[in-house]
Amino acid sequence: MMNREVSLREITKETVRAIVKLKVGPGQDQFVASNGMSIAEAHYSPEVAWFRAIYCGDEPAGFVMLNDDPVKQEYYLWRMMIDERFQRQGVGQSALKLVMDYVRTRPGGTSLLTSVVPGEGTPGPFYEKLGFVYTGEEDEGELFMKCEL
Repeated sequence: MMNREVSLREITKETVRAIVKLKVGPGQDQFVASNGMSIAEAHYSPEVAWFRAIYCGDEPAGFVMLNDDPVKQEYYLWRMMIDERFQRQGVGQSALKLVMDYVRTRPGGTSLLTSVVPGEGTPGPFYEKLGFVYTGEEDEGELFMKCEL
């Protein structure tokens, strides 16, 4: 287990290159878009995209992005990735708990949705450990999950 503090930080022009360089482990790239693609998507959806770098101590360790819609009071974990060097150390779990804490501060922030691509190495079991359950809904091969906060 890691012993350095996990934090969520805004991505700046000084840190964006380091965040874009982060990579998931072998075979995991089919489950999550690159951070560069995610940041680009966020810039084209500024009304709902909330994104942060995940840090472990002072080292960039991952990326997270929400569809943060206080008007509809819907919160969807759009992207989350942990660099392969930081996986299986509790970083993802700590980061997701910080995201859940953030959603609780939002209007009507009582649940968090996400979706996963099924298959070998899917992050589904990771989300289940943190309280997410499959909703039975599916879209373009992705299975939806929900966590009551």
